[in-house]
Amino acid sequence: MARIVLGMACSHGPMLATPPELWSLRAGADRQNKQHWYRGRTWDYESLLAERAPGFGEHLTPEVKNAYYQRCQLALKEMADIFAAHRPDLVVILGNDQSEVFLDCLVPGFTVYTGDTIHNVPLTPEQMAALPPGIAIAEPSHCPEDGAQYPGAPESAATLVRSLVDQHFDVATSARMPGGEAQAGIPHAFGFIYRQIMRDDPPPSIPIFTNVGVGLNRPRLARCMAFGHALKKAIDDLPESMTVAVIASGGMTHFCIDEALDRQVLDALAAGDEQRLVEIPEAMLNGNTAELKSWYPLLAIMNDVGFSMRLLDYVPCYRTEAGTGNAMGFVVWKA
Repeated sequence: MARIVLGMACSHGPMLATPPELWSLRAGADRQNKQHWYRGRTWDYESLLAERAPGFGEHLTPEVKNAYYQRCQLALKEMADIFAAHRPDLVVILGNDQSEVFLDCLVPGFTVYTGDTIHNVPLTPEQMAALPPGIAIAEPSHCPEDGAQYPGAPESAATLVRSLVDQHFDVATSARMPGGEAQAGIPHAFGFIYRQIMRDDPPPSIPIFTNVGVGLNRPRLARCMAFGHALKKAIDDLPESMTVAVIASGGMTHFCIDEALDRQVLDALAAGDEQRLVEIPEAMLNGNTAELKSWYPLLAIMNDVGFSMRLLDYVPCYRTEAGTGNAMGFVVWKA
């Protein structure tokens, strides 16, 4: 069987690639948003601010924001250095799509990319102009100016698909990105990992999509965990000489930061406590916080391998008094 040598989970929010003095670019949109997900329900900004009084003003000074930003950059560098030191033969990337390439004509629950090439395609000027405030500035963090091509792993992907289907996970497959209105190539959840963790020089890789937050067919928490155990068995079917890394992209709580929920998740990850994670109410992981569902199969795999978690850093990057922003988590599992 193949040998898993490394697991990683990493946030990919735009604030990681935005100078802290410009984090306020998204603050105006936060204040206009009438549907902030927090504690299982939606809030308008004014109600959220009142609920969380006295608020988070102490996190918004230039000194604090700069310190948070620098901590994130150090954690990203450490993750990239750890990946480079292991340099596996194959990488399995667990991420999601935000209606970038899978549109309402078809939204699979789980999708395994089986193509021989992964295209990272820059947005057109028209697409860039249509982005919400504070998003365009972060585009280079997950796609080079002239785009990039990375090697896929079609034979290994086919092995994973066959095993997953044998285990009654009826996954979708895609040999090329469907190409939606928002994105022609690989979505940003994956592009960020290629650029920031693998430094645009990845080994062959297999992107696996979980539909964490779009439409009706979002896999539930327990199903995401079960998928991880099935995926570990599928990886076992790869050639014995192969070394494999598994990386989850996304999270933590955003765009309304909930440090208590993040700590609950991190504590359960550190303990390898799958039951505690699947017992979190589904509504707590609505909105963009749903990206944490990509971390669930990773934990299942790491538990099956017997690796322990190491938290490199957890950084709650606030941008308004009501607590909106993106909590960033950087986690590693290795022997």
